[in-house]
Amino acid sequence: MSRVFMLLAVREARLLCRRPAELANPLVFFAIVIALFPLAVGPQTQLLQSLSPGLVWVAALLAVLLSLDGLFRSDFEDGSLEQWVLSSHPLPLLVLAKVSAHWLFSGLALVLLSPLLALMLGLPGRCLPVLLASLLLGTPVLSLLGAIGAALTVGLKRGGLLLALLILPLYIPVLILGSGALQASLQGLPVAGHLLWLASLAALAVTLTPFAIAAGLTISVGE
Repeated sequence: MSRVFMLLAVREARLLCRRPAELANPLVFFAIVIALFPLAVGPQTQLLQSLSPGLVWVAALLAVLLSLDGLFRSDFEDGSLEQWVLSSHPLPLLVLAKVSAHWLFSGLALVLLSPLLALMLGLPGRCLPVLLASLLLGTPVLSLLGAIGAALTVGLKRGGLLLALLILPLYIPVLILGSGALQASLQGLPVAGHLLWLASLAALAVTLTPFAIAAGLTISVGE
């Protein structure tokens, strides 16, 4: 099973490298949202600093959501998903490999870009480790939950809006915990509780969401 997982992850990585625009779009969106926000509210450092936890996390959430609409679409169109469903290998393992590769190329890049953009908003340097830790724990959860919606809407021609309606309510706990950890760090309060809850959500997502994604793909391919 581990060999199948690695082979599929390498295949997905190669396919993603051939479509750099799909990888760049969420990062460009993330950067533009944060860069434009100071122009809208003004250059007041104190105001930007107080708003930065929520802004960074909302921008990251929307950037991840933007990248998920076409997660399974190309595989659906070329018939690969049908082969996955009919394969003797466990479908949850296959989808976990695909989502993991997708996160490594898009979600991890977003995490690495976030400190630079957070400094533009006046976030103190002492908060950057908390920002990185919260995003490292939270963005995989966003990707896995979003993949459930992508699996259910893969057969629809214009499923982007439906995907957002399905998934955004599930993102609320991650958004609250992630921005709460950053806000607590900004105020000098303990952040361990927020990060532990995010770690628990990440563990639950890795354990349970592949089965939900596999069920969604089975329904979509069966239609």
